[in-house]
Amino acid sequence: MNILDKIVADKRKEVDLKKLIFPPSQFEHSILFERDTFSLAQALRNSDTGIISEFKRRSPSKESINQNANVGQVAKGYEKAGVCGMSVLTDIKYFGGSIEDLILARASVQLPLLRKEFIVSEYQIIEAKAYGADVILLIAAILTKQEIKTFSELAKSLGLDVLLEVHNEDELHKSIMPSLDMLGVNNRNLKTFEVSLDTSKKLSKLIPNDFVKVSESGISSVEAIKELKPYGYEGFLIGENFMKTNNPGESAIEFIKNLKN
Repeated sequence: MNILDKIVADKRKEVDLKKLIFPPSQFEHSILFERDTFSLAQALRNSDTGIISEFKRRSPSKESINQNANVGQVAKGYEKAGVCGMSVLTDIKYFGGSIEDLILARASVQLPLLRKEFIVSEYQIIEAKAYGADVILLIAAILTKQEIKTFSELAKSLGLDVLLEVHNEDELHKSIMPSLDMLGVNNRNLKTFEVSLDTSKKLSKLIPNDFVKVSESGISSVEAIKELKPYGYEGFLIGENFMKTNNPGESAIEFIKNLKN
């Protein structure tokens, strides 16, 4: 069993336990459930940098990235830097995140917020809306075509943007449907954790222009972004590069300044 299979198996158990205590109907009474969301897809289309920053304490490949970071302070720093949106890891076991990180980020900034999670149930999408997300991530590697359709259509009905993540051509072909806003190509092989920008380059020509193209993972330099822009990418998800520093917001400011030069 590879790491992705382990994460998904644990996630299914976690969701089943949560359902026993917090039924989805309870989320619908959240003060945030009726709020108008911010569109990340629109923000990326209107941006000349396309930076999506991330809040991540650790990952399966790196035991510790920044365990002591305050999500509210980091979010404010990112907003000051002028990022298009912020991804918030909400998985506890493997990434050290929590759904509370999402709500604290929401209370701190007016940015589009992506709930970065291993979504295996409609429950998590309703939960995301109740905790202040504007965007959900769907991972093609762990979902069937029907699940992608059901989950993305539910998200759209709640006013959420949908970022669908693929790793290869097969995943891309099964995933393209009108209920998606953005197609993200993950340059990291989730089974081996190896990273290559060639994945984004190879798949770019297969993504219809109706969708905002996002490149994820392994983007740690301005050069990488300049290399990918000619392939039609408008969004660039940057995680560890900012989070591994003492001040992620300042790092983002410096990075965006260099990108604009």
